[in-house]
Amino acid sequence: MEIKFTKMHGCGNDYIYMDGMQRPENPEKRAEMVRRLSDRHFGIGGDGVIWIHRVQEEKGTEPGQRADFEMEMYNADGSRAEMCGNGIRCVAKYVYDKGWTDRKQIRIVSCGKVKHLELSEESGKVVKVKVNMGEPVLKAADVPVLSDSEEVIGEEIEAGGKKYKITCVSMGNPHAVIFTEENDILTGLGNGNGDGSEDSRDAFGKDIVEGIGSLIEKHPRFPKKTNTEFVKVLDRKTIQMRVWERGTGETLACGTGACAAVVACILNDLTEEEVTVKLLGGELIILWDRKENLVYMSGPAETVFDGEANYNE
Repeated sequence: MEIKFTKMHGCGNDYIYMDGMQRPENPEKRAEMVRRLSDRHFGIGGDGVIWIHRVQEEKGTEPGQRADFEMEMYNADGSRAEMCGNGIRCVAKYVYDKGWTDRKQIRIVSCGKVKHLELSEESGKVVKVKVNMGEPVLKAADVPVLSDSEEVIGEEIEAGGKKYKITCVSMGNPHAVIFTEENDILTGLGNGNGDGSEDSRDAFGKDIVEGIGSLIEKHPRFPKKTNTEFVKVLDRKTIQMRVWERGTGETLACGTGACAAVVACILNDLTEEEVTVKLLGGELIILWDRKENLVYMSGPAETVFDGEANYNE
């Protein structure tokens, strides 16, 4: 089986993008295909696979919210994911650059949720995308996270014999945000140069991200597991962040994680409403408009290369 794909990334959060017509119908074969293609040594390599579908019918949960395209996203371990902020920006670039649409305002659905995107292009190619990520979900039962409180803001959790304070937010997928100074587990979050270099990553300590992130991901308080963000507040308008993604591990960036981190910052009165989030792979601008109760994410989308691969089931 010969497949055509496009390797893309948003701030270093890289996925393999394909026309949905190339997707195996059998869910088990689909998951196996994702695992094999995502392998960075024996496959194409990526944080997962995203199939893109042209939408022929209304798939949004809101009345009259017909999407233009559907994003079907899988983590590198083959598990289905509800949303990816960096991924959805790249989907917008994919459909515009490949001529699937000529409109600069489009709607993309993922797991029944429709997102509105605004595309900025240069020389006929999309370079930046602004996404209306919708309302942040704070109710513990809907994140979901098990708690006696209505919302989890600065609440203690025990992992690996130590206690950490977390703030939980869902941006279509669950997030547990840890402020590093508050938990006294961090001396630096890397050099903040956004190049994804080993120096940038190692300055924080791989053992902390993997050790704490992996434990919290599978903590019994999270019925659907969780992403874990480690956040250092630099000032009222700037933060640094590293992320352990559910089903993938540490990635160079996470769009929904950046959104959740900023919401958590505001809930804890640490930042203003618009914040620059410095990630290992680049920067995102996140705005939580409190009057509208909507979160907006703006950031780059880049194509690495197009290719063909032989895949045998």
